[in-house]
Amino acid sequence: MKNLVSKKDDLLHNFLGIYLLAVLMLWFKTYISQLSQFDLGVEGVIQQFLLLINPLGSAMLFLGFSFLFRGKRKYTSLVIIYTLMSILLYANIVYYRFFSDFITLPTLSQTQNFGDLGGSVLSLLKPYDILFFVDVFVMFYLRFSRKIKKETNRVGYKKAITIIAFALVVSFLNLGLAETNRPQLLTRGFDRNYIVKYLGMYNYTIYDSVETMKASSQRALADSSDITEVINYTKSNYAKPNAKYFGAAKGMNVIYLHLESFQNFLINYKLNGEEVTPFLNSLTKDKNTMYFDNFFHQTGQGKTSDAEFMLENSLFGLPQGSAYITKAQNTYQAAPSILKDYGYTSAVFHGNNGSFWNRNVIYKSFGYDKFFDASYYNTDSSGDMAEYGVLDKPFFEQSQSLLSSLPQPFYTKLITVGNHYPYKMDQNLVTIDKANTGDPSVDNYFQTARYADEAIEQVFNQLKELGLYDNTMIVLYGDHYGISDNHNTAMEQVIGKEITPYESANLQRVPLFIHVPGMQGGTDHTYGGQTDLLPTVLHLLGIDTQKFVQFGSDLLSEEHDEIVPFRNGDFVSPTIYSINEKFYDNKTGLLLDDSQLESAKTIKNEVDHKLYLSDKVVNGDLLRFYTPKGYTPVDPSQYNYSKDENVESN
Repeated sequence: MKNLVSKKDDLLHNFLGIYLLAVLMLWFKTYISQLSQFDLGVEGVIQQFLLLINPLGSAMLFLGFSFLFRGKRKYTSLVIIYTLMSILLYANIVYYRFFSDFITLPTLSQTQNFGDLGGSVLSLLKPYDILFFVDVFVMFYLRFSRKIKKETNRVGYKKAITIIAFALVVSFLNLGLAETNRPQLLTRGFDRNYIVKYLGMYNYTIYDSVETMKASSQRALADSSDITEVINYTKSNYAKPNAKYFGAAKGMNVIYLHLESFQNFLINYKLNGEEVTPFLNSLTKDKNTMYFDNFFHQTGQGKTSDAEFMLENSLFGLPQGSAYITKAQNTYQAAPSILKDYGYTSAVFHGNNGSFWNRNVIYKSFGYDKFFDASYYNTDSSGDMAEYGVLDKPFFEQSQSLLSSLPQPFYTKLITVGNHYPYKMDQNLVTIDKANTGDPSVDNYFQTARYADEAIEQVFNQLKELGLYDNTMIVLYGDHYGISDNHNTAMEQVIGKEITPYESANLQRVPLFIHVPGMQGGTDHTYGGQTDLLPTVLHLLGIDTQKFVQFGSDLLSEEHDEIVPFRNGDFVSPTIYSINEKFYDNKTGLLLDDSQLESAKTIKNEVDHKLYLSDKVVNGDLLRFYTPKGYTPVDPSQYNYSKDENVESN
């Protein structure tokens, strides 16, 4: 026994021993975290083995850099690297709990939003999270404890290089085995889940860094010839307008009502026998309202900002981060600038800080005339405030005078915040009971959705009082999911069925209502997504979109493409769903048989190509090389959203 204790002490007195202990602890912690905290869809022995070994190579490699330091600095560097890797892992765990996604470098540039997140972040923390840092405390103890003698001699470069080389061998073996299981892992598709599943969290970070640098360099390398392929593609996929609807809203005002975190399953859903959204339900039967029940959000990491980006531009959001943050200075041909040539005034109303999602910058690139942010609203009453701005009812009430001040015709967007995660609301304001699934986010969701529904009815009544209702097209759309896959157990109780990958895709439906006075309404079963909104709205206004670079198509056109791409490369359609590289029959929800796979893979290749071209436009800022005939380019320097400036110009 004495010899064993002696050997243990010798091991800890040797830097190599502490390094190996650090590798083992980080390897074990990362493997358990990847297994328990992320839903990676691991299947089969090979994928299970890869999940086990992928943290080893990166742990050895990054911690191995500490061998390059001399004396006690190698201990300090080991602890610093270990702590940073632990923080990176934990940050991704917390991020994944809400977004079901992983942090990318562009999302780190969105830190300007963090100050407004408040309780949303706190609600994601768990009491057991302290366990993710127990090993970090151990490392600090080993570094600073006087009971453990430290090696002061320098570890030879040969030993350091040998360890790093061995780590690289393990990593390359990992990559090689991953490639045999999923060919073209690093070049095909957009799904970060695959990278983490096959290569691990830390190697994913390296991959993400390389991809981000590649995307950043695209603008510098782009030239006018790059837009040619894009123009040819969008023109060949143009869907001509339906004569029945083209110009149905010509000359009318346009109001977008942005429904935060609103999923379509809420429409006509009854909780304990009571309608959750009675007003929106009534719109499905309104004679002048078109309701699309197969409309999907297509957002990525940009969530709300992605939804806005797509409806304004008919371009996809980025595969990493938010275009609102990283591409705000680009040239765009967005709805406000297009409609300006037809005499429209444009404005956004939002009871939150103008800098949130960098709106006060990118709206200028879109050509918005005015942006009424929180500075235009009364934010002194705590009862009127949500975590992300003014609650919907007082927000709409205070927006009346601002809306009335706009010259007509106008193009406007009002952004709600009441139905936002974690869906907490003053119980004095609620008019429906919570659900009873045992999951607080899901249970609260119905109360905030009901509040939003009542606020929307308030807007419709206000427009009638202002005399605007009969000459205004009102578009209501859900921006993204409200309940993520992390709450599937509770959601199975809500929808009364098992949530398979196929059913999870179905839950990505968000509501879309288009109300046009005098237009024949009804329920439309057409499959579509948020990139399709711009051409649909412009055609209703009597404006042909053929000359513009748009990746969506008119939902009301007989030539509309019903294949709806998701940001990760999956897609849905009336016949086939593609989810995580598997193809499902939309009628049965079952996997396709081999005879149907060829056509499904052809569609998948087309979806990947469309996403590639859209990313090429945004990353390369290609619209600076193309000005459609009759279109007036935007000069962002001409816009000023400060309160004094906007009040004086009204």
